[in-house]
Amino acid sequence: MILEIKNYIKISNSIDEILKNSPFKIKYIIEKSGISEPTFFRKMKEKKFLPEELLKIAEIIEPEQTFLQSLTEAEEDFKNGIYHSHDDVMKISEERFMKKYGNKVV
Repeated sequence: MILEIKNYIKISNSIDEILKNSPFKIKYIIEKSGISEPTFFRKMKEKKFLPEELLKIAEIIEPEQTFLQSLTEAEEDFKNGIYHSHDDVMKISEERFMKKYGNKVV
């Protein structure tokens, strides 16, 4: 646990450098993060991003790793029997559609 906390502190303290070396423009990262521009720059200057915000930023600047992580989690879920059948997914989708649109033709 100590190592994880030290790594978090290291990332938090160097986020400006990480973003500078990112292949993405800062404006794109701000837009995708959902944090307002003034707040984003203030948090970057003060190095005060919340862990959830740093995670969101990491998912934006490392999309391949995010995708691979979601595949790994999906494989684990499948191995553990946590999944829905096609019929269940179709039923859930239909319920969502009906809740949102009712009987309207879309």
